[in-house]
Amino acid sequence: MKQKHSKLFGLIAALIVMTQLQGCVAAIGAAGAMAAKVANDRRTVGTQLDDQNANRAVAYQWAKSDELKARANLQVDVYNGVALLTGQAPTQALIDEAVKRAQDVSYIKKIHNQIRLGEPIGAGTQANDIWLASKVRTKIIADERVPALQIKVIVQDSEVFLMGRLSNLEATTAVDIARNVTGVARVVRAFEII
Repeated sequence: MKQKHSKLFGLIAALIVMTQLQGCVAAIGAAGAMAAKVANDRRTVGTQLDDQNANRAVAYQWAKSDELKARANLQVDVYNGVALLTGQAPTQALIDEAVKRAQDVSYIKKIHNQIRLGEPIGAGTQANDIWLASKVRTKIIADERVPALQIKVIVQDSEVFLMGRLSNLEATTAVDIARNVTGVARVVRAFEII
């Protein structure tokens, strides 16, 4: 009887260890993928971190405004010190406030203001934008002419915004790919040409 309990305990312990190891393998895989992305980015690691901090800083500036929080749908994406502002706001005054608050972040050297005048889009449109962004990324990844890891895809209300550090030929190719994805209303380039 004691031997049965010992075997059962050993089996349970082995199962617990195996499930814990699977989590570790997944974590190691995710960390490896992130390291590969960071290593293959044309920006330095320091610039990548500065861009992430600038994203947070702009979002914080916007969050300090009750009007922006309540009435606008805004997104910021910073790439190599360049901020792309997208979304919707119902008045020009709110758009101007969003831009002004983004300009208050000292790291940002240039702003592409692509905030549209209008009511914030609904959840259905946002879900469609997520799906559309996935389609565009998939097409870009599948095309060997463009360095997919260098391109950031942002979609707002079926408009596709592309960011990254690319050659002129790579940028033009990426825009052509995005334009030919079903459902894309417009493509806006926000590339840094190298």
